Amino acid sequence: MKDNYDLVVIGGGPGGYVAAIRAAQLGMSVACIEKRIYKGAPALGGTCLNVGCIPSKALLDSSHRYEATKHDLDEHGISTGDVTIDIETMIGRKEAIVKQLTGGIEGLFKGNGIDWLQGWGTLVDGKGSDKKVKFTAEDAAESTITAKNVILASGSIPIDIPVAKTDHDRIVDSTGALDFTEVPKRLGVIGAGVIGLELGSVWRRLGSEVVVYEALPSFLAAADKDMAKEAAKMFKKQGLDIRVDTKVIKAEIDGEEVVVTSENKGESSEQRFDKLIVCVGRRAYSEKLLGDDSGINLTERGLIDVDDQCKTNLDGVYAIGDLVRGPMLAHKASEEGIMAVERIHGEKAQINYDTIINVIYTHPEIAWVGMTEQEATEAGFEVKTGSFSLAANGRALAQSEGEGSIKVVADAKTDRLLGMHAISAGAGDIVHQGMIAMEFVSSIEDLQLMTFAHPTISEAVHEAALSADGRPIHAIQRKKRK
Repeated sequence: MKDNYDLVVIGGGPGGYVAAIRAAQLGMSVACIEKRIYKGAPALGGTCLNVGCIPSKALLDSSHRYEATKHDLDEHGISTGDVTIDIETMIGRKEAIVKQLTGGIEGLFKGNGIDWLQGWGTLVDGKGSDKKVKFTAEDAAESTITAKNVILASGSIPIDIPVAKTDHDRIVDSTGALDFTEVPKRLGVIGAGVIGLELGSVWRRLGSEVVVYEALPSFLAAADKDMAKEAAKMFKKQGLDIRVDTKVIKAEIDGEEVVVTSENKGESSEQRFDKLIVCVGRRAYSEKLLGDDSGINLTERGLIDVDDQCKTNLDGVYAIGDLVRGPMLAHKASEEGIMAVERIHGEKAQINYDTIINVIYTHPEIAWVGMTEQEATEAGFEVKTGSFSLAANGRALAQSEGEGSIKVVADAKTDRLLGMHAISAGAGDIVHQGMIAMEFVSSIEDLQLMTFAHPTISEAVHEAALSADGRPIHAIQRKKRK
């Protein structure tokens, strides 16, 4: 640890560690301050790698393989004996993946000459040419570091709600739901967002009876309405009991059970569960981040106020990721970290926030980029859409993945692609085709003129584009009502 750096990054998550690496590549002296202790050891990678994106995907994959082996192999002519799941082994695999990736970041820090400071970082004064950061080590020893530039990247934490206080045993947040030691027979989930659907899916596949409570009147309100409707049918078929417009008003522990009282249209009901997961969203985590005289401006929502390049009101001080406006997504944070560093370096980096992708890693996956049909209409576009069902896609049927569809949204006047939406196996990868097309301001005709490999699920993108002009090859186009 030195007394002065070109850049100090507070936070070692997907925004902070990426920013630190890029800065080191550009020749800056860099320190990254991270306080996280995971399973008794210091850990880089933030929520995403330790208790979020990566471990949840590990469990989603394990649970999907279990369910597929138990229920979906007969049609392939494959017979098995009794299929069982060892939860301890499954959790152990998840932990090994986390350890490998977080250890990999530590190796990248060493290889790039980045100082990893384990403890708390507080921006004490960001107004001068040399910013002052107080570093509080694990043993509570304090020291002051100066830096020409500072990036704030402390991330977010789960939102607590008074009606369902977590006890880290019966009532847990998303972190606790990754470490169940046995499959709960009855599982309640508060929140039908990305985290709730993914975690609910994991334990439903392993045998839980799952009820998901959603206070909003509509399911997946951020998604395209057609896709949300299709997803709701899909989840119901899978066995998830999703109750929209239903507010949890009380959750209490009664012995070995959690008693949940909910309300729908003025009528209350009570249900008992073995475990309850609370995942109603996340909030910016700024504990000890800013000193009283830091000089940083906040928004009305308590986020750090930044411009389109993530610069705060102070020269040389940037904030990224979940601390600032926009969706709380790891890939957004990473690219913001790179943009901030390159701006510090004098480059003209910029993010296109209109092409940030959203993915829900259920099975099939749900993903989208750009505008929904509803958003495009509200924005004043004359909209045309095209859709294609995977039930008519040869590759999807060959691999027993015929559920879902692809939808494109375009400007009818200019033919420009405005959005792409997918429910499919690998939808998170498929929708990147729409993101790339939008980055290059592609038209629907561009997608129509491209040759897609056969047989692939990506052919559904081609067919959806053709459908936008009423000429899909492998579906009978219904005449649109005038």
